[in-house]
Amino acid sequence: MQLSEKINDKVIFSSWSGGKDSALALHRALKELKRVDILFTMFDETCVHTRAHGLSKRLIQAQAESIGAKLMMRCATWETYEMEFLEFLKGVENGTGIFGDIDLQEHKDWVERVCATYNVSVLEPLWLEPREKLIEEFIREGFKAKIIATKTEYRELLGKDLHNRETLKLIEKLSIDISGENGEYHTVVYDGPIFKEPLEIKIIGKHSTETNEYLIVNI
Repeated sequence: MQLSEKINDKVIFSSWSGGKDSALALHRALKELKRVDILFTMFDETCVHTRAHGLSKRLIQAQAESIGAKLMMRCATWETYEMEFLEFLKGVENGTGIFGDIDLQEHKDWVERVCATYNVSVLEPLWLEPREKLIEEFIREGFKAKIIATKTEYRELLGKDLHNRETLKLIEKLSIDISGENGEYHTVVYDGPIFKEPLEIKIIGKHSTETNEYLIVNI
């Protein structure tokens, strides 16, 4: 039996950061599931920017509209993250969630534990795939993403397009993980096969912390 037959009319959601891994995971899942109903994004406690990548609600909403899914969000500190995530899961009980984990076992274990609370099936389309292979697939499939956050020591990546081969050469030169799985960089996806139309990303500012550099982007 096909997975798409098993879930029938149960809610399908994507745990959505707005970046490359959640986008590629959704793309792979859609080949089998054929639909996604909800993009779920966790925002920070101010409800202004996403918890993971510091993206605006307007930008995430534009991604959802172009994908053809409903955006749902909750707001949390790191301390209240699990509680807020469980509140969301309560509303999609017995559904299916798509996640973009690659090989961080601790996070996958957490996802499976909290989803089990409400009998939510977990799909991990990227799990244990070679990171280089995933980046190549991301580019080959036509995705476009901009690097919008980096650790301070890798600030020269800020604003670069990930799908540009020169960017990949720079990542290699810096001797960092090609997927940024250790937090070296984060991306926002603005075009690709899951989008009905590309987003026009505008860089409207920049800010720094002791450890990271961020672009402020919107549409």
